[in-house]
Amino acid sequence: MEITAKTYVSDILKEYGEMADLMELFGVERLGGYRLRRFLTRLITVRTAAIVHDVPEEEFIAKVQSAVMQKELARIK
Repeated sequence: MEITAKTYVSDILKEYGEMADLMELFGVERLGGYRLRRFLTRLITVRTAAIVHDVPEEEFIAKVQSAVMQKELARIK
């Protein structure tokens, strides 16, 4: 999956499943229960999360890509 600024968090989670480290990166891990988190991730793009966390967009995309790659490597093992 190519991660871009327009990628929705929900799409990443749909592809790779619940990833606590990624949810934490987006700052939604402590917000309510599972249903609330799922709802919020449908609204949040990678660009939005970068802005909210005051991190340069490219740096944030790299962090997300790194988390996704770790998940892919875990699938292979």
